[in-house]
Amino acid sequence: MKARDLTDAEIRALGWEAVLDRLGADGALRFVIQTQRGHGDYSERRHIALGHLSVSELVTRMRATRRGAARRRPRR
Repeated sequence: MKARDLTDAEIRALGWEAVLDRLGADGALRFVIQTQRGHGDYSERRHIALGHLSVSELVTRMRATRRGAARRRPRR
């Protein structure tokens, strides 16, 4: 059986079987999630969410958020 003779659906089915066999169900799911194409315009969404923040301003905000989360965590 040659790949060129298979339909797209057959290729997907055989590919999925190969991934399942090699990685198991958990690994196959992780693989699919990592290889799915996103949708929309990431640059536009990022611009709407972050505006004109510089890298240093963004890092400062991230560090402040991390410090705040650490203070809210209960001690063990």
